[in-house]
Amino acid sequence: MKYRPLGRTGLNVSEVSLGTWAFGSPSIYGSVDSDAAHRAIRGALDAGINFFDTAPLYGTSEADGIAEGVLGKALGGDRDKVCIATKFGRYHSRGHTNELFDAKTLTWSVEQSLQRLSTDHIDVLFFHSPTHPNNIKDDVWTAFDALKSSGKVRFTGLSCGFITDTADMTRAWADTGKIAVAQVAYSLTYREWEPIIQHLGEKGVGIVARESLANGFLAGVFKQDIVFPEGSLNSRYPREEIVERVELADRYKEVLVRGDVKSLAAAAMRWVIDNPNISTVLSGSRKLEEILDCATASEAGPFSTAEMAAARKLHTKDFTPA
Repeated sequence: MKYRPLGRTGLNVSEVSLGTWAFGSPSIYGSVDSDAAHRAIRGALDAGINFFDTAPLYGTSEADGIAEGVLGKALGGDRDKVCIATKFGRYHSRGHTNELFDAKTLTWSVEQSLQRLSTDHIDVLFFHSPTHPNNIKDDVWTAFDALKSSGKVRFTGLSCGFITDTADMTRAWADTGKIAVAQVAYSLTYREWEPIIQHLGEKGVGIVARESLANGFLAGVFKQDIVFPEGSLNSRYPREEIVERVELADRYKEVLVRGDVKSLAAAAMRWVIDNPNISTVLSGSRKLEEILDCATASEAGPFSTAEMAAARKLHTKDFTPA
């Protein structure tokens, strides 16, 4: 595993990292066996992954932060060897569409996350996908300062939602130094954020790429006739779009899979890593073998100019991420 600076934070993070949404959202991903989750996280550690992303929202209406609890338990005594990023502002227990970006919620949320993660500090705390600057209360910044002074939070981040909602806010927060890290959706099939990624990189903001396997479509395992379970993220797509996504994934596989890039998933991750502004790219899998496959992208060589040109030629439109 290779490592990169997380912007100007002074933290060095693995090029491939692990997102934990699938470890705490049974209504979307199905129940997770705790032993299997433990093996997956420990296996990621053994593979050199040192950046883990989670959130209170990765839970249920009865229990926030299930994924945080799973992660904290699995890391155990190795917590100080890794960087933990979590979020605040959205909670299933409070209606997941509600945006609660105020000082009181922030302070409460951090204390709850610290307890579930079994740690005394959070390395990066993201605003969880605010949709408009007006939803951010002024007192939240003073509360962030207090949390940083106490050592409970090290760096402020913004997990960006839809670009139409948050592009201007993301630029402004980077320009004024309000955030040290940003998290954006970015993949072979979704490149809308590229101008913002470039801008963030120029400002020294660390960038975490998410949804880089397009919720499984770039893992290379879906067939055109696949039927997704009701309520799953991919069940929203019409049959025509599913077919189009699968066909495109097959074409990417033809031009990017090679000797040291043995799967489409690894190729999709490698393509993201080849953007020098990206600090780390999240694998969202909960299966250890899939996480390890993604991790191989870090040791693979960069794509050639011809390979990048072939991938660029295939990209004729963006597919909206989950």
